[in-house]
Amino acid sequence: MFHVEHDSGREPADKAPEAPEAAGRLFGDNLDRAVRYADILADAGVRRGLIGPREVERLWERHLLNCGVIAELVPEGAVVHDVGSGGGLPGIPLALVRSDLRVTLVEPLLRRTTFLDEVVDELGLDNVEVLRGRAEEVRGSVESDVVTARAVAPLSRLAGWGLPLLRSGGEMLALKGDSAAGELRESSEDLRKLGAVDWEVVQVGGGIVEPLTTVVRVRMGTVVRSRPRSGGRRSARKGRGGGVSRRNA
Repeated sequence: MFHVEHDSGREPADKAPEAPEAAGRLFGDNLDRAVRYADILADAGVRRGLIGPREVERLWERHLLNCGVIAELVPEGAVVHDVGSGGGLPGIPLALVRSDLRVTLVEPLLRRTTFLDEVVDELGLDNVEVLRGRAEEVRGSVESDVVTARAVAPLSRLAGWGLPLLRSGGEMLALKGDSAAGELRESSEDLRKLGAVDWEVVQVGGGIVEPLTTVVRVRMGTVVRSRPRSGGRRSARKGRGGGVSRRNA
């Protein structure tokens, strides 16, 4: 549970700006949860180093809406792994937009997975779990339809982490800025070596966010799996669907 804190000489805990009209159209019945998540990021997220204080004023446009609109690229009922999730971006907005998805937030740092566990509990997200570990550590133990990532690493390095988590025909969606086309050109040979068969830069979020969200979309070919191995540490949260409870170490 998150509590509002007041430090000596500090203004009351920050709240996110009021949700724009587009947020209602994007998040629908989950708008209240999205507002709560924005407030958590504006307060605890800043205090605990998950986002910078200057980001508070643009939380909706630059973060929640920017991330949530990638839902239009994700197939129905997909298993999604959000690599290097940090404060839950883009995984949590995506899960709020699409309750049909099963989203796993993959993050190696304990202080961040602790924050993510608290957020998932606070928002009551039954379709989200937290997995502590690096992408390369969970390789072979997960099979994903979609891997997402935002501000994690250059595309050539990110592909080496994310693409091995995909099943045949799965896609990696990497949120990028103006560097997207250049990174894609420089990484094309690496993508091919990793088994990718198609890649492109797309923009999404028309009518919701401006500027549009730029995504590098990479599709895997046929994947031949080696023997599975365990990896990562699942969250301590007991799923509201009756799942097994496991503790972060």
